[in-house]
Amino acid sequence: MGALDDLVTEFARLPGVGRKTAQRLAHHLVQQPGERLTRLAQALVSVAERVRPCTVCGNVAEGERCDICLDARRDAGLICVVEEPAAVTSLERAGEYRGSYHVLGGRLDPLGGIGPEALRLDQLVARVRAGGVREVILATNPSMEGEVTATYVQQLLAGAAVKVSRLARGLPVGGDLEYVDGVTLAHALTARQELR
Repeated sequence: MGALDDLVTEFARLPGVGRKTAQRLAHHLVQQPGERLTRLAQALVSVAERVRPCTVCGNVAEGERCDICLDARRDAGLICVVEEPAAVTSLERAGEYRGSYHVLGGRLDPLGGIGPEALRLDQLVARVRAGGVREVILATNPSMEGEVTATYVQQLLAGAAVKVSRLARGLPVGGDLEYVDGVTLAHALTARQELR
């Protein structure tokens, strides 16, 4: 195997990148100036050396704690539980949430061999039991595995003196009903709100 084949193989291991896309990326990179490839390689090495999970919430950090956990202006009484750090980025981009996070590091998937021990559930329970938490917001993905994970977390926290809520689900703004899937429509009907 040559260097180009090795690069294609590594790209193909990335989520959402198939063999053809990996080949396109690799061929694109070999056509770039050497300085650009060196900067990319240095950025990858830097991430490998410096980025690790935050010791408090599990988000990405370049130190012991992430920027969000270090921000004293955040409301530590709110914990938003997400599957992966990418969800933190999405929620932060929305600009509405000013609480803290807890990154599980995945979701329950019994068929895929991912059980509760593979997730950062013990750390979440410890944070809640330590006190000061008013509400845990479950923001797992609206997939079968995400729903199972949210239900499991809800059951884990059932005895704690904390409010447990779930992100609202329903119709997207600007969506057309004829293109919305049945599960989304069912959630939207179940969670409908009274107009006053």
